[in-house]
Amino acid sequence: MMIKLILLVAFFLVMIAVGIYSRRHAMSVDGFVLGGRSVGPWLTAFAYGTSYFSAVVFVGYAGQFGWKYGIASTWIGLGNAIIGSLMAWVVLGRRTKVMSQHLNSRTMPDFFGARFGSKPLKIAASAIVFIFLVPYTASIYNGLSRLFEMAFHVPYHYCVIAMAVFTGVYVILGGYMATAINDFIQGIIMLIGIIAVIGAVLSGQGGFLEAVRKMAEIPSDVPVTMGQPGAFTSFFGPDPLNLLGVVILTSLGTWGLPQMVGKFYAIKDEKSINTGTVISTLFAVVISGGCYFLGGFGRLFDDPAIYGEDGAVVYDSIVPHMLSSLSDILIGIVVVLVLSASMSTLASLVLTSSSTLTLDFLKDNVLKKVEDKKLVRIMQALIVFFIAISVIIALDPPTFIAQLMGISWGALAGAFLAPLLYGLYWKGTTTASVWASFITGVGITVSNMFLKYIESPINAGAIAMVAGLIVVPAVSVLTPKLSRDKVDGIFACYEEKVTITKKRSLEAN
Repeated sequence: MMIKLILLVAFFLVMIAVGIYSRRHAMSVDGFVLGGRSVGPWLTAFAYGTSYFSAVVFVGYAGQFGWKYGIASTWIGLGNAIIGSLMAWVVLGRRTKVMSQHLNSRTMPDFFGARFGSKPLKIAASAIVFIFLVPYTASIYNGLSRLFEMAFHVPYHYCVIAMAVFTGVYVILGGYMATAINDFIQGIIMLIGIIAVIGAVLSGQGGFLEAVRKMAEIPSDVPVTMGQPGAFTSFFGPDPLNLLGVVILTSLGTWGLPQMVGKFYAIKDEKSINTGTVISTLFAVVISGGCYFLGGFGRLFDDPAIYGEDGAVVYDSIVPHMLSSLSDILIGIVVVLVLSASMSTLASLVLTSSSTLTLDFLKDNVLKKVEDKKLVRIMQALIVFFIAISVIIALDPPTFIAQLMGISWGALAGAFLAPLLYGLYWKGTTTASVWASFITGVGITVSNMFLKYIESPINAGAIAMVAGLIVVPAVSVLTPKLSRDKVDGIFACYEEKVTITKKRSLEAN
């Protein structure tokens, strides 16, 4: 217990120290929200990766989908790396940075308002962000607190409250720069931790080959295998279609999440884009691929401890149970690993939510002509408010972690992904099509919560995203276009001439 406590105390002290160090960067709105738009490649890439992966992935998703799909759940991690990281940076990174800076937008709702010339659109987007980031935050508290219960035998409620306090302190102190520096530190911890944990868990099963052999011997009468022998070691697992839905939600979803896209706003320069693309992709391969690969062996740890009173598997208990037999040092590393992943994501969520509500809803609507310092104070107060709401939900969570996250990602990415993508690339995107995407994404997610016409909230979220990609161009063709002069003026930012070295670009003959 002493080893675990020492690691934990050291972790929290470093986080607070970084918050204090970063205070000088958080005096203005741009500094507090975007780090002054001058964050380098390593910090940006690690901020992107650590905001992507949290206790939701390590405890909730890895446990649930590893149990359902076996080793094939590793495809989810690879999808996260290729689609959610590599392609997101290539397709969105540069254009998001250029156009958001040209429009002087600091948040995603601010971008929609400026790009499509609609203040109501900006307000609606900010409301969607604030409402649907809450269940995501609650799911992170939920996952991390279950791991704390296993490691320290501390009641769930105390874990939630302590985590909320520490997250709030360092975000309020240092804003985006504090989260970016801490994300880098936390990312290093995550990389070391996941490799150590996978090695230890597989070693306890006799090594990789022996663990795979045991997985292949799981009886084919297990309902999910549908009679397939060795289903949990097969290439696409026992249920490829639902596996694809998870890959789409968790990978393509990042393209429409404000806390992820916001990282591109703060990028410093061209080199940061190129370097950040490589770093964030490799980070995702190791962290996400490692988490789902580890979770894929969950059935080897089948035990009464992971079942609820009704006899059903409690998915959020699978990974903590897998790790409970590790040494104290490794459990301490795991706790700090998941704490690192979760606090970085929480910091990103609370900062995104508070800045969106302040800059896109209160400013110019409720607060007129407010100076920068006061806006920063308001954002800091809203961080406390947002954390309090999510803690209340986390203390009595309504469903499994994966379902909470599915609802949040489905609504946010379903509403925002298509308008952002088309808005960056296509001059013909109309204001009406953005409204249609908002209604479609939120409508599918919320209606499915009550009507359950799509069995899995995960699949509902994936369908909402794909629907938006169809709805936006369809509605744009049928509705009035924006002023050509205005749109040409917005897209002119891509045509501005810049001078760079030959190391970056070869001139034509």
